[in-house]
Amino acid sequence: MTLWIESEPIALYKNATEEDLQIVIRAVYRQVLSNAHVLESQRLTSAESMLRNGDITVRGFVRAVGLSDLYRQLFFETSNPYRFIELNFKHFLGRAPQDQREISDHVLRYNQLGYEAEINSYIDSAEYQANFGEHTVPYVVGNRSQVGAKNVSFNRTFALVRGFAADTVGRGAKLISDLGSNLPTKIVPPLQGSGSYSSNGKRFRITATKSGANPRISRGIITTEVGYSQLSRTLQNIQKSGGKIISIREAA
Repeated sequence: MTLWIESEPIALYKNATEEDLQIVIRAVYRQVLSNAHVLESQRLTSAESMLRNGDITVRGFVRAVGLSDLYRQLFFETSNPYRFIELNFKHFLGRAPQDQREISDHVLRYNQLGYEAEINSYIDSAEYQANFGEHTVPYVVGNRSQVGAKNVSFNRTFALVRGFAADTVGRGAKLISDLGSNLPTKIVPPLQGSGSYSSNGKRFRITATKSGANPRISRGIITTEVGYSQLSRTLQNIQKSGGKIISIREAA
């Protein structure tokens, strides 16, 4: 069972082929819509054409999806406000909210300025521009160290991500208790099948880069196998040392 696998950034540049364009479009739908199945009639054909013609960038296409009726129906109309904001952080910034202040700021923005202002606040942010710019599809960044980010951000992002199927629309916020009480977020294995998943006796293989190492160079990669009780602390230690998590898998 795979708990976490880092994805490669996907970008669109000049002279891209139609195949390149379709890869980017699918990646945006997958990231922003949490892998929801998009019917042909639901595709944003006008925005896709604008992206194809160079009238908007990938960031503009992400904005179009976020402001679409489909996004509103999937994540706003079926979720409570806190869950909606959690998902916005995941979809547009690739991470979980760090603390209650971030949640409160977005609740206030939505109440005062409305839905469009809430969505645009992520896409127009300096953080979005620094991580993704105009041409890169948003992806999970909460699994790597970032300036100003807290170590607990990894666990919170992990709790939100764990595969796109983790977005069970319409349920309550996953992090509200931890954020409101300023508590660390525990790593809890996902449910498997219809019964509860038991972590007793399970071991996990963590693959990560060393501090400052290039993940494409094998000698810069380390693999560690730990029991479930050691998982959270091991991940924290890797993050504190400047390493980067590549994947977490259940050991055979």
